[in-house]
Amino acid sequence: MKQYEILLADDDPFLLTGVGMVLEKEGYKVTTAESGEEAVELLKKTEFDLVMTDQVMNGLNGTQVLKKVKELNPVTKVIILTGYDTLAVAIDALRLHADDFLLKPCDPKDMINKVKQCLVNLELSRKIKLYEKILPICGVCKKIRDDEGTEPGKGTWVDLEEYLLDKAKIAVSHGYCPDCAEKIKNEY
Repeated sequence: MKQYEILLADDDPFLLTGVGMVLEKEGYKVTTAESGEEAVELLKKTEFDLVMTDQVMNGLNGTQVLKKVKELNPVTKVIILTGYDTLAVAIDALRLHADDFLLKPCDPKDMINKVKQCLVNLELSRKIKLYEKILPICGVCKKIRDDEGTEPGKGTWVDLEEYLLDKAKIAVSHGYCPDCAEKIKNEY
């Protein structure tokens, strides 16, 4: 199973440590940033599955980090953390395509549930993106040409199961359609 990568940005070292430990205990790989600027630098170097950012930080705030995340990789999920219980902050974050919102201090179970839901949505987004592409499939062996990172038409041919597992994290189970099952039954 893929280990999801989470970037946690907050200028409170106690929150970074506490929340980071909770997330790591759940099996996530956590990278921390003590400022919005540090978070943006990390975002330029690494692709994260989820970014959790404090709304109020010195320098770049959570909204600015959110904008940069969505600019660099629109599929990356973002949860805004805030210590201020104002509806305006939540509405602004959601308008800018934040995926969720947590009020600090947050209940660890609630936080984990929101993280899990964001990651489920991430996988759904990835699958939709995969399905939107027209996949070149061999009419004989049923392999798929993977053109990612190459000139269209120059990719390598891979088995369907390998392609789906690599691109969409879908594990394929095998079985027989009724026609093939009948054909195999008649052959024996």
